[in-house]
Amino acid sequence: MDKKSAFILGLGTVLGISHIGMIGMLSNNSSFPKFDLPIGQYTAYRIEADKNGYKIDYRAHDPRIVTTTEQLSRPAGFLGLGKKNVDIQRQNVVGETTNTKSSGLTEKQIACIKARGSGEGTGKMVGGALGAATVTQTGVSSIPIVGWVIGGAISMFGMDQGAEIGGQMAVDFADCDEEIITGEN
Repeated sequence: MDKKSAFILGLGTVLGISHIGMIGMLSNNSSFPKFDLPIGQYTAYRIEADKNGYKIDYRAHDPRIVTTTEQLSRPAGFLGLGKKNVDIQRQNVVGETTNTKSSGLTEKQIACIKARGSGEGTGKMVGGALGAATVTQTGVSSIPIVGWVIGGAISMFGMDQGAEIGGQMAVDFADCDEEIITGEN
């Protein structure tokens, strides 16, 4: 290797290393200030920066109100044979705990409770009558020794089912959601 080639190789090596070093210095050197923002689940910030300065818009509680949605599927329709999907939405302020038990009932809750009670009473009467009719028509009560027990069980089962179906039908007609009846917020 002659002197000229060695000089060009050395100069290229020095320029290459200095170029890589300068790129590293420029990439680490920032004209923007270094700052640490507290970041949490409900924080948000926006930074606008240019060569003249920067602007920070920081919010500690963003969103301020959190909405949760609960989806319920409950019996509905004729005799409770269908299904009705109900979405219950609750809104809470971030950082505050909510009391799920209210101190008093609203007028809508009272009306819904009355509707359910009335429907259960009517349904129990109808269910008991259907149970008694089933017992007498099928001759279950004439079974020796246990006929009266089976007849009573059939009648009680009809009353229980009638109360459940009647209460649910009354609540459906009154347009009450489960949240209103139970008093949960």
